[in-house]
Amino acid sequence: MRSVGTLTRADLAETINRKMGLSRAESLDMVESILAKMCEAMSSGENVKISGFGSFILRDKKERIGRNPKTGVEVPITPRRVMTFRASQLLKDRIAKG
Repeated sequence: MRSVGTLTRADLAETINRKMGLSRAESLDMVESILAKMCEAMSSGENVKISGFGSFILRDKKERIGRNPKTGVEVPITPRRVMTFRASQLLKDRIAKG
């Protein structure tokens, strides 16, 4: 695979194209469908778990008071939903091996 850089949708589609024999358009369509399904699930409040890879977890943060580090002025931080990613142990092990 690649040693340095960024993995893109096109790279994923290319891998599907090579391994599955689908056309480039079908492969890109498959990648887009998977990403759309993940976005749809998270938009509706669901976490997304991909076994052996990791979990995309949604968390609701409450309103709190923050501080501008430059001026020291306190400002309210509005409540919001954030997404975090937790890598599976399998992924962590594979990354550690390099």
